[in-house]
Amino acid sequence: MPARKAARQSAKRYARNHSVRRATRTAVGYARRAIAAGDETAAEPALRAALSALDKAAKKGVLHKNNASRGKSRLSSSFNRMREAAGS
Repeated sequence: MPARKAARQSAKRYARNHSVRRATRTAVGYARRAIAAGDETAAEPALRAALSALDKAAKKGVLHKNNASRGKSRLSSSFNRMREAAGS
């Protein structure tokens, strides 16, 4: 394959993957901040959005499925710890 075509394809893939990766990181960051603040009413929808973003990124091949699964697990467990701490 000619190098120019490979460079074009690489730039196109980068742009497509970058937007998905950025949106995923943003959603996960919002969820982490809401969980750290201990605000359950803000954390629950943020967590749902982050889990969805991780699933979509894995489905599109931007993240490996195990990486997305690990991120979902860590977010969920931190949310549950925050919920238990608020309950007790």
